[in-house]
Amino acid sequence: MPRKLIKTGTYSIMHLTVAVAVAYALTRDWHIALGVGIIEPMVQTVAYTIHEAIWGKVQDAEDKRDGQPAAPAAPAGVTPAAA
Repeated sequence: MPRKLIKTGTYSIMHLTVAVAVAYALTRDWHIALGVGIIEPMVQTVAYTIHEAIWGKVQDAEDKRDGQPAAPAAPAGVTPAAA
């Protein structure tokens, strides 16, 4: 199995565990904690994609201002966790 795939899987498990633990610590309710733990990573993925798009536009504007060619965009769905 490729190392990147293993790294992505272990990061996802860690993220889920932390999200559930924090939600449980705040609510003392496992049902809510599991719901938050499942939903939060999905919302975080969307937020990260938007964040990257905004920063990509900022970088492109800086490159254009500095006379440098724009960097190629990352393939859709690629996140640092997958790297």
